[in-house]
Amino acid sequence: MNRFCRGLLLVILSFAVSLPLLADDGLLGQVFEQKQSGVQIQGEGEVIRLLSDDTKGSRHQRFILRLASGQTLLVAHNIDLAPRIADLKVGDSVGFFGEYEWNARGGVIHWTHHDPRGRHPAGWLSHGGRKYQ
Repeated sequence: MNRFCRGLLLVILSFAVSLPLLADDGLLGQVFEQKQSGVQIQGEGEVIRLLSDDTKGSRHQRFILRLASGQTLLVAHNIDLAPRIADLKVGDSVGFFGEYEWNARGGVIHWTHHDPRGRHPAGWLSHGGRKYQ
């Protein structure tokens, strides 16, 4: 079984039995290369850019992370359902668990919060020793 299949199996098993996922830049890279979306994934990166909030519909705090692999990800964190990271700045490390959606710039991580309806795995962000969900 190749590394991608093992990683995808880990994602599926973790989703099915609610085990924590391991951060895996390689898996994120493969999901990006294969233009996949809807993959629940965990990782960590450095904030390289803070963006203005998206205020259309549900409000989202937005920022860009660079992973150790060099891949970049847009984080779209729903601040109507979870607390904002108030003291976030460029250079900070942020962990994440959420749903990956492919785009040509590296992808987007969203669902970094609880699901009030209980139908989707609860995601989170971690920063400065605190979990935001």
